[in-house]
Amino acid sequence: MVRIGIIGLGFMGMTHFEGAMRMSDADESGRRGVVGPRINGGQITAFATRNAEKRSGDWTAIQGNFGPPGTLMDLEGVTAYSDYHDLLSDPNIDLVDICLPTDQHEQVALEALAAGKHVLVEKPIAVDLDAARRMVDAAAEAGRLLMVAQVLPFFPEFSYVRGLAESGEHGQLLAAHFRRVIAPPDWSDDMSDFRKLGGWGVDLHIHDNHYIGLLCGVPNGVLSRGLLQDGLVNHVHSQYLYEAADGTAGPAVSCVSGGIAAAGLAFAHGFEVYFERATIEYSAGTYGDEWVASRPLSLVTDDGEVSQPELPGGGEWYSAFTDELQAAVDGVTAGESPRVISSELALEALSLCYAEAESIAEGRAISLD
Repeated sequence: MVRIGIIGLGFMGMTHFEGAMRMSDADESGRRGVVGPRINGGQITAFATRNAEKRSGDWTAIQGNFGPPGTLMDLEGVTAYSDYHDLLSDPNIDLVDICLPTDQHEQVALEALAAGKHVLVEKPIAVDLDAARRMVDAAAEAGRLLMVAQVLPFFPEFSYVRGLAESGEHGQLLAAHFRRVIAPPDWSDDMSDFRKLGGWGVDLHIHDNHYIGLLCGVPNGVLSRGLLQDGLVNHVHSQYLYEAADGTAGPAVSCVSGGIAAAGLAFAHGFEVYFERATIEYSAGTYGDEWVASRPLSLVTDDGEVSQPELPGGGEWYSAFTDELQAAVDGVTAGESPRVISSELALEALSLCYAEAESIAEGRAISLD
């Protein structure tokens, strides 16, 4: 049993807790039951927060940009710490799940690794590229896993396409385009200053760079155009540059992402992915307070058929986070980080973010080799 301790109980900390709590070992019928904060092979046994009300189980002040607000929680069997150092010194914790603001990731991750714990840290791994490198190096030196909670690949539509790419069912991936945009958020004080987050080119767009690296491979370079504010990416259009070992071009991949949409477009994302024998499209977002799937996930095949595939996952708001936590638990059990949440891939994604900013500033392609 992998014993998990969460540090930080804002919206993401609550989401991770809920994701673990809503899934347990399947019964004989294959159904999942609610039996406490548990996932297969893992269990949340502690959390740390300075907020006394949250430690007592009153999570009603927690809210985010999706899912329900916090409620009154039954925390029987879960230890609540006011100081995260006490959690780090708890011998009954195997995996530390860091859900703190991004600028605190490095310090707490380094302390957790030094304490002999495996670490799962919320995305992005860090804002500063050197900080991310120090975290990866520290994990290697400590002989512990450092995993990054890049949850996008676990969302049903994205998980489905990932499965097609891995299986080769419709042939090789030839080209892809991705979109992820938001209006400047007003739902959280923590999100009010995008500079603290590394700009939308890190906090938001790193989802795309991570998923592109996972799905298409890490590119050799990037050519970007966009808008910079205080040197940080506020909006970007990128073309990812691939070159095979034999010098031939790789897949044609592009993305648009940023935080300049009008207020009525709070969030939107989607993709079009072209395989040799199939095209997959998806587009959805919050338009005027209504979630609209303008193009539900659609599979178009060479025989002229258009279908809406049955999606993987539990279908609840927390399901992707349950699957993400399951991957982390599986990684600890196996002694190896799954690539989908590996710190190495997360570091590559962050490197891409900075290469895009450099490309915008200098008006040229930037190599990542």
